[in-house]
Amino acid sequence: MVTSRDNTLLKDLRKLSQDNTGYRKQGRIWLEGDHLCRAALARGFKPAVGVFCESFWPVAPTEWAQAAIKTIVIPDALMADISGLESPARMGFVLDLPAPVALAPGAASLILDRVQDAGNVGSMLRSAAAFGFSQVIALRGTAALWSPKVLRAGMGAHFALQLVEGLAPEDLDALTVPLLVTSSHQGFFLHQQALPMPCAWAMGHEGQGVGDALMTRASLKVRIDQPGGEESLNVAAAAAICLYASSLALTRA
Repeated sequence: MVTSRDNTLLKDLRKLSQDNTGYRKQGRIWLEGDHLCRAALARGFKPAVGVFCESFWPVAPTEWAQAAIKTIVIPDALMADISGLESPARMGFVLDLPAPVALAPGAASLILDRVQDAGNVGSMLRSAAAFGFSQVIALRGTAALWSPKVLRAGMGAHFALQLVEGLAPEDLDALTVPLLVTSSHQGFFLHQQALPMPCAWAMGHEGQGVGDALMTRASLKVRIDQPGGEESLNVAAAAAICLYASSLALTRA
């Protein structure tokens, strides 16, 4: 039982929940809420610390209560103090940050080129996991992949993916799969193309799109037909459409 707001662990949790890059400094991530915690356990992750509200602890399922190496129980008011949510969750896990991994040259990949909105990034991670793209590559300038907001938007997709952060465009030269890019004003219509699979889809900055460094490396440039007449799509929506189209190409092969 921990009751002091000044407890060292609780101070660290506040930083993890409120600082987008706090996980890089601490080497740990904070999962708030039973959905994210359950997703991590389902993928075989072992929590370092379990944190439970005092009111929830007596009724917490055994598989959650016994999942972590260390478990603490705190007053509900302290959980609200830690939480990054309007309605604080009843529990959370602290996980060690997965060790950095090398780029997998032949993996079906999603490349994020300076995508900055955490909600968009999390949504795209969900689409990648759903449609069989096992690797997500974040170029410099992209929102921190393990930040609290991206974790919440990803809804557990993080634990099904290989995540590579902080790369430069030239690092993508190691890829052995075709690089595909989207544009709102150039390229072939997506629905008219025979898409390669595996491949690497690049999605760009919300305002500027995919940068020139990736455009020049692209094997194929496509645009999404919009008969309704809109100028462009939200980047997360565009990613979902493109990744789904590639997954169809794989099932038809």
